[in-house]
Amino acid sequence: MKRVGVLALQGAFIEHEKMLSSLGADTVEIRQLRDLDGIDALVLPGGESTTCGKLLKDLGIMSPLREMLNNGLPVFGTCAGEILLAEKIDGKSSDYLATVPIDVKRNAYGRQLGSFNTVSEFKGIGEVPMTFIRAPYITSVGDGVEIKACVDGKIVGAEYNNELAISFHPEISGETSIHRYFLEKMVR
Repeated sequence: MKRVGVLALQGAFIEHEKMLSSLGADTVEIRQLRDLDGIDALVLPGGESTTCGKLLKDLGIMSPLREMLNNGLPVFGTCAGEILLAEKIDGKSSDYLATVPIDVKRNAYGRQLGSFNTVSEFKGIGEVPMTFIRAPYITSVGDGVEIKACVDGKIVGAEYNNELAISFHPEISGETSIHRYFLEKMVR
């Protein structure tokens, strides 16, 4: 059984834990540096990226986690998690994890009232429900990045090596296909 850490500093971490557990993964909440020991993969949930980034730095997790990702730890970032993984945010270098060569536009769909649901194609899976809440989208991708999903001409999903970054919240829909894809394709 794979042991998947879920960053549990803020945001929708419980929903990810439930979904991963339903697929047979053993989950552990990541709240401090020692929680990273022995995990086979990591999920960075949605929430507030500025708050998550500050907490990662303040708790001394940012640098060791970046090193783990650079050394191949599979990671799945949704919404704020995608922002934490992006090398650039709104065209400027990121001071977060910055392990995926993408540029994201923060709060690209506007405020909370701009949140929406849709169904769209996710490469390698098929059509999936997508829930966007104050979501970013990807404005550009670097070498080696595979675009996995687009909505209205905007990139909302990308894969780079063993890192999956998406703009929406699959943990809310109850649809397990993207979590299953992550576990089956990226976590070995």
